[in-house]
Amino acid sequence: MNILKSIGFITLGSSLLLGAPQQAKQDKQFQNVIKIGKKSSLLLLKTLGSNMKKNMKAGGPMKALDFCSQEAYTLTEIVNKKLPKGVSIKRISTKYRNPVNQPQGSEKEVLASLEKLQSLHVILPKQIVQKVDAQTYKYYKPLVINKQVCLKCHGDITNAALKRAIDERYPQDKAKHYKMGDLRGAIVVTIDKFVK
Repeated sequence: MNILKSIGFITLGSSLLLGAPQQAKQDKQFQNVIKIGKKSSLLLLKTLGSNMKKNMKAGGPMKALDFCSQEAYTLTEIVNKKLPKGVSIKRISTKYRNPVNQPQGSEKEVLASLEKLQSLHVILPKQIVQKVDAQTYKYYKPLVINKQVCLKCHGDITNAALKRAIDERYPQDKAKHYKMGDLRGAIVVTIDKFVK
């Protein structure tokens, strides 16, 4: 009987040792996903943020609206071209202004989970990593309204001309009535797990 227990422990121990390299490989891939996700989302935030700031300074919310409606999507595509092969980036929101930013598939569930956490007054994570399939990960960076200037176009809009311009450009607009600290959406970086 003791021999059987010993054989069982040896077999279990061997299985654990054989599994260790696989776990180390998965941990390395996971850390790589986080690294790529952070770097990619930061590039998009800096690109859009610096242009938004420049336009806001040049002509206030109306000029910023011009930038968003005419250039933000194009700049996102330019950022996509700078990313490594197998990596793509986009912005999503359940309260989107531009329908191109509508979440797809499991992205809706991730945003719903973030919204639920916020409604329970839980501090949101800096990122979420989702394993989509054997080859693909999605890195989510939650976007929170953390600057008062964001509310000029996304809060309770009091400027009649700005409100009219938004309504004309985005007839199905859902991206208003936000308050400071509200979840605005997320940046999603899709990463092939074999990208180095």
